[in-house]
Amino acid sequence: MTTEREELNVYDYLRHKKKFPHMWCAGCGIGIVMHAIIRAIHRLGLDKDEVAMISGIGCTGRMPAYLDLNTMHTTHGRALAFATGLKMARPDMHVLAVMGDGDAVAIGGNHFIHAARRNIGITAIVVDNQVYGMTGGQTSPTTPGELYSATAPYGNIDPPLRICELAQAAGASFGARTTVYHARQLDRFIEQGLCKKGFAVVEVASYCHTSLGRMNKLGSAVNMMMQLKENSVTPEEAAALPESERAAKIVRGVLFDRDLPEYTERYRELVARAQGLQK
Repeated sequence: MTTEREELNVYDYLRHKKKFPHMWCAGCGIGIVMHAIIRAIHRLGLDKDEVAMISGIGCTGRMPAYLDLNTMHTTHGRALAFATGLKMARPDMHVLAVMGDGDAVAIGGNHFIHAARRNIGITAIVVDNQVYGMTGGQTSPTTPGELYSATAPYGNIDPPLRICELAQAAGASFGARTTVYHARQLDRFIEQGLCKKGFAVVEVASYCHTSLGRMNKLGSAVNMMMQLKENSVTPEEAAALPESERAAKIVRGVLFDRDLPEYTERYRELVARAQGLQK
């Protein structure tokens, strides 16, 4: 692995002859996340054949269709199940699972918890736009309270789930959160996630101006992007705020980073031990 490469040509990483133009709405933040992944892979000097990207269903789930990597576009909520199988078969590969909030922690919530519990070496990138954008704007596990959605026409009363905190409690090695506004910080966090041994979660606060934005009169993509900038704070800034104010802020930064045994390494040790006992 090298850290110095020739200048990035983004087209080297795209399936531009087959899959473009893309299906995302104009102004969507998912393209920012995809470009950040490209920059992180390039800066780390990873060969495209060393990287696999797995996704489920949803707007974020379309990302592997556009990237010239080893890719799998799988079923709803099952990206981490497929990624786990691949990582077990090819522990040498850098395996990325890209998911939306519904894909990752609603129908995929059980897989998310147990991938973190195992601490398997997968980098999970969760694009949190707080809604099921592709299927009509239904409430997701991260939709803030009081916002309207297709399934909450009188306002959502469920408290939003905190993705990185869930990963930490379940046993993951690394968790970081930022926004699509803070694109360069996102690059760094994805790099750290790719280099981390164990389950690494990069949570990216984004927006859906088409579904959630229109229903709640939150303005254009630019308006919602600026809201991410103005409503996000560092952990140090968050610590100085009263609890009532802190709860409404997006806390961005590396939220935890710890060294724990990684699952595929433990599995290989188990296999060696079992083979030794059979002799």
